[in-house]
Amino acid sequence: MCEKQIRMIASSTLSPIPMVGDAVFFLLFCYISAMANSRRDKADSYTQRAHKEGYPARSVYKLEEINAKEKLIKPGDSVLDVGAAPGSWTLYTHRMLIKGKGRIVSCDLNPLSLDPVPPTVTEITGDAFSKEIRARLTELGPYDAIISDAAPMTTGNRTVDTTRSEGLASEVVRLAEEQLKKGGNLVIKIFQGGGEQEILRHMREMFKKAKAFKPKASRDDSFEIFLIGLEKK
Repeated sequence: MCEKQIRMIASSTLSPIPMVGDAVFFLLFCYISAMANSRRDKADSYTQRAHKEGYPARSVYKLEEINAKEKLIKPGDSVLDVGAAPGSWTLYTHRMLIKGKGRIVSCDLNPLSLDPVPPTVTEITGDAFSKEIRARLTELGPYDAIISDAAPMTTGNRTVDTTRSEGLASEVVRLAEEQLKKGGNLVIKIFQGGGEQEILRHMREMFKKAKAFKPKASRDDSFEIFLIGLEKK
């Protein structure tokens, strides 16, 4: 945030109290800086914890919280992870959810950053929505759960980014219509501000229960949420 923006905030936030030169500006600058540092500290704590526990990214704690709340996955399940790289959700599912007693199919345009790849994991590098890869996923399915932390390449233009996220989430939902077992569960990421309500309405037709949820592990300034579908009809 530049000095000009801070001064504008100060003048609007503190009115009708008059500003006393740079003193008010300095106090407001310190407050905004402290808030930003607090958010960064929170993000850093998750990142540090992920590295300490051997996960490639902090996103693992989003799945941890979602599964603790909704019980999406249990030992012995067959799970499809769409947009799996670098592999935090795949590794957490292997270690903590199926506990080595099921199977995970992990698909992404990029390879997993796991060394070694767990024995329960079948890695597929490619476009999950292409005809060829879709056929391969069908061969390995159906699935008890489909999970996706996938996000599009962002541009900084929120309208463009939310539209791309909506398209990606819609494709995962279509995949779930084809590949998910009756009684199966789904979780997908989507950016707020696009068509998330329309997708949620569709999921409520597909599942006995569907809801939106934002985990604590998501950054405070992130506009991502997760759509959860439980017990496919």
